[in-house]
Amino acid sequence: MNVNNLPKEVALRKPIWEKWYAKNKRRLMKMDREIMQLHLEAEKETDCLACGNCCRSLGPMILPEDVDRMGKALRIKPSVVIERYLRTDEDGDRVFRTMPCPFLSNDNYCAIYENRPRACREYPHTDRKKFYQIFSLSVKNAETCPIVFKVLEKLTAGG
Repeated sequence: MNVNNLPKEVALRKPIWEKWYAKNKRRLMKMDREIMQLHLEAEKETDCLACGNCCRSLGPMILPEDVDRMGKALRIKPSVVIERYLRTDEDGDRVFRTMPCPFLSNDNYCAIYENRPRACREYPHTDRKKFYQIFSLSVKNAETCPIVFKVLEKLTAGG
């Protein structure tokens, strides 16, 4: 799957997914096990290191504990992490100063992988409980992540 085509593909499928959601919202509330299985299948089919789209295009919110963890990994003080790598966005959240992520290497490996921010560790969120609560966010994330796209496609197949 070409990640550059994802926004166009999502635009075509978004009405189908939203119609499915409106019709199946109650059922979706009890489908955490099935969603997890879809996530695991999509994850097996997807090579994140061949993609790296999330690290190139999404700016995760950086929590204070993330700053501390990154500082330890980089062997610098948290205040230096903030000064060098972070900024405050229009919502008052700390985010990376630049995108793509400053820790993303040319081979799509993360220089601080074991100490990456919580938002990065939890992405793409298709393996979380109460998936129905983030269905709309998942539709948006499908524009970036092949895993999310595949989960939504498999979930909504057959109406």
